[in-house]
Amino acid sequence: MGFNEKVHAYIAAKYYVYLTETFGERGKKAFIHATQYYAEQRGRRMAQRAIRDGRELDYGTYMEYGEWVNTEEIKAEGVANKSELKSFCPDYEINIHVCPWHTQFKEMGLVEAGHTYCEHLDNSICRGFNPYITYDVLQTLHKSPFCIHIIRNVNFKEGETHPKKPEYLKNFEYHCAHSYWAYAEVTKAIFLAEGEAVAAKVLADLAKDYSQEMADTLMKYKDTNFNVCD
Repeated sequence: MGFNEKVHAYIAAKYYVYLTETFGERGKKAFIHATQYYAEQRGRRMAQRAIRDGRELDYGTYMEYGEWVNTEEIKAEGVANKSELKSFCPDYEINIHVCPWHTQFKEMGLVEAGHTYCEHLDNSICRGFNPYITYDVLQTLHKSPFCIHIIRNVNFKEGETHPKKPEYLKNFEYHCAHSYWAYAEVTKAIFLAEGEAVAAKVLADLAKDYSQEMADTLMKYKDTNFNVCD
């Protein structure tokens, strides 16, 4: 197994476990803050590429400049994202019925962690891209039959699509490294040496549950600036 969506979810899940076990409610607040920090970095990279290309920072551009698509491994497992469009105009509503992040959190028995992650992730990516777009997450698969995401006042035409640009996609090695180091940065900033110990535990668990090679790969990204696009 290589880096994929479920490994990406695993990293966030492990941070949630160690932060809440060690620091209680403060740990949960730190996890939410780190999730928002990570997600906003992604959105800002998307915005930087769009501005470079002379595009407006609207929701259509947001869709085109997304950095990932489902991996073949996750498709073969049958847990790739499956969603249903409920509305194009004025609000764009998506109901998500299958998601590999949900699958991973569920397999780990971490419903609350998954719900907390998902209720703060996508709206924070969008806020990093353009804080004037209103992106609401009304419910998640972790506690409901499906996710409901509503982006306000998009005003798409019926059937309008905005496929992602292949040249701006990043592989899940990159995304997993970004996740690990974003959470590590926030955790260490808040909890100092105790936070460093949490980050070390997450990396050790990854090596044990996946491979030492994958843990070593994440370490190669230690000095990467995830705030800016390439």
